[in-house]
Amino acid sequence: MEVSERWYRNLESDAGVPLTPDALMRLSAALALGPDERLALYGNVHADADPLTPGRRVDGAPRCALSQLLATQEQFPAYLVDQAWNILDHTRTMATWFPWVLEPGANLLRWVLLSPEAREQLTDWPGHAAVYLAQLRFALVTSRGDRQLGALLDEVLDDPECRSRWSQDLNVIAYRQGHRFRLRLPHVSADEITVTSQVLLPAYRQEIRYVLLLPDPATPTPTPTAGPDPVTSRRTRT
Repeated sequence: MEVSERWYRNLESDAGVPLTPDALMRLSAALALGPDERLALYGNVHADADPLTPGRRVDGAPRCALSQLLATQEQFPAYLVDQAWNILDHTRTMATWFPWVLEPGANLLRWVLLSPEAREQLTDWPGHAAVYLAQLRFALVTSRGDRQLGALLDEVLDDPECRSRWSQDLNVIAYRQGHRFRLRLPHVSADEITVTSQVLLPAYRQEIRYVLLLPDPATPTPTPTAGPDPVTSRRTRT
């Protein structure tokens, strides 16, 4: 990294060293970090200095705009989550495919990792679990001190299988953009449904994620049955 021994000793002892973007780039290169690991490193170093980090609210405009976007997209499952994977809003189709989003305190990561239903509906559940645990690790690194994330980790580690995977796999994943996977939803389709997730982040509220599940164009688009009213089914929690 072309730094002095004293600089490195201060870094290890947390005595305070200038971690400039250039220093972080050299550190990332020395450790052969991938793009998600680099994001985690930068987020961890600059979390306290960045006024736009998760948990520091700027205004509600991006949230309102994304909710309006959801209202126009009723053909496919789509939803909003915060930095702790709490469901903030969703389309009617999302509620039809995944009725659990209507439950009080609905949380995507908790459902994926701890719900028996998820292990049946998500084809290759172990692969999904590995990705979400890696995303949880990224969130914990870049949102230090977030109580919701800490409580969520405690819940996840109470599950023996999740605890084993957490200790064995140290991967870090920032986002699940463009991930293609299969679903078993007999109440929606007799056949497995293949979808691709598209993730949008508002520029000034990047702790919010807009996620759209696009069915594979090669398969017939499932026609949802009558579901909850789109207005009354949407979340308004902060």
